Amino acid sequence: MGGFFGAVDRHDVIADVFFGTDYHSHLGTRLGGIAAFDEKIGLQRDIHNIENSPFRTKFEHIFEEMQGNAAIGCISDSDPQPLLIRSKLGTYAISTVGIINNSDALRNQYLSFSSGHFSAMSGGKINSTELVAALINQQSNFTEGIKFAQEIIDGTSSILILTESGSIIAARDRLGRLPVLIGKGEDGYCVSFESFVCDKLDYTVVKGLGPGEIVEITADGLKQLAPPREEMRICSFLWTYYGYPTSDYEGVNVEAMRYRNGEIMAQNDVKNGHNYEIDYVGGVPDSGTPHAIGYANQSGYRFARPFIKYTPTWSRSFTPTQQKERNKVAKMKQIPVHELIQGKNLLLVDDSIVRGTQLRETVEFLYANGAKSVHMRSACPPVMYGCKYLNFSRATSDLELITRSTIMELEGEEGFQHLEEYSDSSTERGKAMRKAICDKLQFASLDFQSLEGMIRAIGIEPCKLCTYCWNGRE
Repeated sequence: MGGFFGAVDRHDVIADVFFGTDYHSHLGTRLGGIAAFDEKIGLQRDIHNIENSPFRTKFEHIFEEMQGNAAIGCISDSDPQPLLIRSKLGTYAISTVGIINNSDALRNQYLSFSSGHFSAMSGGKINSTELVAALINQQSNFTEGIKFAQEIIDGTSSILILTESGSIIAARDRLGRLPVLIGKGEDGYCVSFESFVCDKLDYTVVKGLGPGEIVEITADGLKQLAPPREEMRICSFLWTYYGYPTSDYEGVNVEAMRYRNGEIMAQNDVKNGHNYEIDYVGGVPDSGTPHAIGYANQSGYRFARPFIKYTPTWSRSFTPTQQKERNKVAKMKQIPVHELIQGKNLLLVDDSIVRGTQLRETVEFLYANGAKSVHMRSACPPVMYGCKYLNFSRATSDLELITRSTIMELEGEEGFQHLEEYSDSSTERGKAMRKAICDKLQFASLDFQSLEGMIRAIGIEPCKLCTYCWNGRE
């Protein structure tokens, strides 16, 4: 994943972009970067690796090193950015968020008719943001270039450009899978992925870009360069997992949605006749916690935190590239509260169950600390397809998903013809998959939020939501 923030003002904006970008750190852990424009200095750029040190630490000297009335910053889980590009459109800085599935084909097509080149990274891979810039540069202006790039990219690309005239061009991805917001301040404007960032930096959100919409902002105003498309497929995982609790997407707050989601799961358990002896309901921190609060509020079971995640020195658990290392980090972060575990029947709510490897470690950890039983609930439906639009999951094959691997064990590839049945807890196949995962991960019971329940918790039209991970529908 990743996120970006930009600002243009009559005064220096480095402080706003420093804090605004830092507030997007939950969206990625590999790289951070800032580019700025100053009339005397021109374009400047700084990029740092943030895998073992937070963004604000790596960029704490930025105030002495950089200045400008316009700047953009990004957090990236993929390639170094922002990039500085010199082309027939001028010199500019560019940052992108998303994924390009047809990168090789686009690269080969570009090289076949041009005498240009790409900077090669390890293994011959090219920077996806550089590829987007190359596509944009094929057209006569930024607007047509962005529209062209987004049309031929298989995947998702939201784009932020800082021009050599000091304006910022912002474009939401073609189907609006990710949010892009415009905030107005006293003497300028900002562009942000997360809505709460605008509030914290004294900007008032005045516009959420529609799918494919392109705007240009200066200190004096906002100009629409391309109108929004009607079709939208915003990612549902924004609410269940990676969105920040204080943010709103399409007018729906993340934390409030998670409470509603937990309440609906509790209602489903009652409806399905699940009546277990539970001492405490808890969430797998951090994103599982609000779902668990909603579940506890609705069910009447007491909410508790049987283990606490230690975060001051440990990075996020998915930071290392190797699964074994990620599991180790996750384990080291879990600190038990023995009084709330020993001899207790626990019901845990996690934001999702993807591979199940870290969850297995968590359950083993709880049993090792004296838990009597551990029931598990997933705040979203069974993940049946790896994400191909945002790359928030590191799965390289659908068979890495615990649902798919379990189905393969149960009836081989034939089972993949019945994924809808496996998703449904009321069917024989659905019950069989849940029991097999329980046996594999030592759950006393397991269930998933239904797709209908999750959509109800979000509260916007189903046709506007991307649910590909669960039902494969694009």
